Parts: sequence; structure tokens; C-alpha cells
Amino acid sequence: MTLDSYALIGVTIVFSSFVSGVFGMAGGMVLLGVLLIYFDVATGMVLFSIIQLATNGWRALHWRQFVLWPIFYWYVAGGLVAFVFMRYIAFVPDKAMVYLGLGLIPFAVEALPAAMRPNIEWRGVPFITGVLTTIIQFLAGVGGLFMDIFFQKSTLDRKTTNATKAIVQTFSHVLRGAYFASLAGYGDLKVADWAPAVVLAIVGAMLAPFVLERMSDHGFRQWTRVIVFTLAAVYLVRGGLLLWQGSPE
Repeated sequence: MTLDSYALIGVTIVFSSFVSGVFGMAGGMVLLGVLLIYFDVATGMVLFSIIQLATNGWRALHWRQFVLWPIFYWYVAGGLVAFVFMRYIAFVPDKAMVYLGLGLIPFAVEALPAAMRPNIEWRGVPFITGVLTTIIQFLAGVGGLFMDIFFQKSTLDRKTTNATKAIVQTFSHVLRGAYFASLAGYGDLKVADWAPAVVLAIVGAMLAPFVLERMSDHGFRQWTRVIVFTLAAVYLVRGGLLLWQGSPE
């Protein structure tokens, strides 16, 4: 890669980490979309998991006093069930499928009637969330938007929501990295490739609380929608072009 490419990836890592830190989602959509320009799906997913693990791990540590641990424990149980199932299937998506998944999920979530959206605080829902979100992460790379369906009807404030999402997503990134690494290895990734990326991710995450502390719950939700649907539209076009050109990669 050229110096310009490394610079673009570096800026994207900081920005996406910052966005994830503020909104609890969307940053992963930004980062994965850029990484897949330069890496194959399996390698990109492993690197993406390492970077997001640093981002969400720092968020989880910073907001740990707000985490709802029962939700985390049941989510972990569901995630492990999904991991075993998907590892048995051993499916690796192509780039077109990942981009289309990134683009379609937000609109699919929006189309689901509010009355049909379960509440993460309900009994059994965290387990189901863990199963379904993990499967979607393996197919489309990012599951945070789907997971948000289960938080939308909750009574949790933005800090509790952000903290609980951070800890469950930290676990999810471990599962996704293990899944793709076990199927396709680590590619050409070396410590020199991902160590600086981890540092940049933490820098972006450290900047986020300054904005989140000053943001209202209404502003939090409003900006989340704008960012998510803008990215979704871009990725639908990208995935459609790959299919049109007959190059799903």
C-alpha cells in the first residue's frame, strides 16, 4: 500500500473509533467499509476485530459502572451458541455480500414495526440477541445496528446503553476475529500492522466522552440515524456496483 493509503486508514480508525465511542455504533460501518478496499474479507475481518476490540474495550472500561451485567452474561451464552453453529457451517462471505449487508440492515431495522421490536430488558431477550447478532456479524461484518433493535424500547439512558453495548460488542469482536482467523488464518497481518491501529483506535475512543457528556438523549438518537442511513446508502451503491461488474471479490 502507498503512504496515502496508510494515512487514509489511520484517519478512518481514529474517526470510526470516535463515532463508536459517542453513538455506541456506526463507527464499525465506517471502518469495515474502508478496510475492505485494501484487504480480502477474512483478513479485513480479523484486522477489523482487533481494532474494534481496542475501541470497545476502552469504552467498556471507561463506562464500566453503568454496565448491566446480567444482559452481558446472557448475551455471551447466546453468542457462544451462534459461534459453534456458524463454525460448523464455515461460511465466509464475499465483499459484495458484506457491503450489501451493511447497507440493507439499517433499512430492514427501520422497516420493522416498533410494536414488534423486543426489549433488551425482557427475560430471555439478551440470549436471543446474542445468537442473532453474532450470526449477522459473521455474515455482514457489523451487527451493532441489528443489536440496537433490542435497545430501542428499553428505558436505559444513553450512558447505560453505551456501556452495555460496549461490553457485549467487545465480546462479539473476539468471536468474529476467532471465527475468521480459524477459517482463513491471519493473512499477512503482522504486529507492525495492527499495533499502531490499536493505538489510534484508543485515541479516538478517548475523545468520545467529551462529546457524549455534552449531548442530550434526543441529539444522541437523532445524529445516530443520520450517520447510519448515510453510510447504508453508500454501501448499497458499493455492493451493487460490485455485483454489476461481476466482481463480488
